[in-house]
Amino acid sequence: MLKEDRAPSSKMSDLFRNRFVQAILISGVFLQIGIWIRNFSVLLFVTEKTGGDPFAISMIYVAEFAPIFIFSFIGGAFADRWRPKRTMVWCDILSAVSVFAVLATLMFSTWKVVFFVTLISAILSQFSQPSGMKLFKLHLSAEQMQAGMSIYQTIFAVFMILGPMIGTLVFQTFGINVAIALTGIAFLFSAASLTFLPADPNIDKDKPKTTLVEEMASGIRYVLSKKELVLLGICFIAAGLGIGLIQPLNILLIIERLGLHKENLQWLMTVNGAGMILGGAFAMMFAKTVAPQKLLALGMLVNAIGISISGLSTILWLTLVAQFFSGLMLPCIQIGINTMILQNTESEFVGRVNGILSPLFTGSMVVTMSLAGKLKQDFSLVAMYEVSGILFIIGMLFILPLFRMTAQKKTEEAS
Repeated sequence: MLKEDRAPSSKMSDLFRNRFVQAILISGVFLQIGIWIRNFSVLLFVTEKTGGDPFAISMIYVAEFAPIFIFSFIGGAFADRWRPKRTMVWCDILSAVSVFAVLATLMFSTWKVVFFVTLISAILSQFSQPSGMKLFKLHLSAEQMQAGMSIYQTIFAVFMILGPMIGTLVFQTFGINVAIALTGIAFLFSAASLTFLPADPNIDKDKPKTTLVEEMASGIRYVLSKKELVLLGICFIAAGLGIGLIQPLNILLIIERLGLHKENLQWLMTVNGAGMILGGAFAMMFAKTVAPQKLLALGMLVNAIGISISGLSTILWLTLVAQFFSGLMLPCIQIGINTMILQNTESEFVGRVNGILSPLFTGSMVVTMSLAGKLKQDFSLVAMYEVSGILFIIGMLFILPLFRMTAQKKTEEAS
């Protein structure tokens, strides 16, 4: 089964005929529908119930991001122990069950239980997501991996635009109960789609048994022993710090720098999202010819320039152009990083490596997001955006040694 799915042909048409790609893409669509309906319905419902209380709204984001710190590494370690297909199917089923349980409680008890819709799904995703990365490694050849990752990331880009509209429409039309029910149904459809994945490979019964703690420790040693992964980790931190610094301040670009009403923020988000969709499409087209480290370096550089121009600009069209190119190159960063992780990691360590690196980005982002408001009181908006751009340049500089390392590998293989 695996040999058949890892056929050497890397044509795009062959990729779309791949059973793994078909199942993971359909699952991804249903999962994104459920996630965006959940996110916006919970956000609008809590805002409505609390009168826009900042603490209550911030707790939604705590429920979404806290599991990444607490469960990401643990989930990655379990992903390396368990069968990846079975893990993903059961995570989606358990997510759906938890959603329906919350719905029942919401209908007959307190509305505050709605926070658990986000929390439980976010916890389970820390077990499911590294298993998905492992499946890319198992079922796609090295030539197909970057193109497959490009297609998968394009789904996320599309839903960056469609997701908020779908979530808002469902909540405003049907209310919170139907919205949560639809979230659970979408998760069940995702689980059903994943059952069409090729069967998991048999677990090696002769492999010596180890404890979870031993496997987590070996995962840390593995990352530290691979210079490529260490450099990617530093890039993760720099990008996370840069994004977190400006993420809460985008609305101030509209108000302070452009002198427009806050409602015009939607145009920045729309242009950025359109750039992401096109960026994903371009990444698919050039997946065979452009190395992942080049995609990553180019994405970091263009985003640094785009962020800097956005901070300096007082002209709407210039800001929109900068936002478009930042969005255009964001898939290059995501695809480049994910492809390089898969290419430089043995399959039995994929879950743990992903579980170690992902919190570096999210943790860095949350740190600067939490400081952004305070820093804005002491520094100008322009200074904040320029520092963010510099952080992206720093991240890019740590990627440059990977060009030399890749060239050395090719020389060694040729000899």
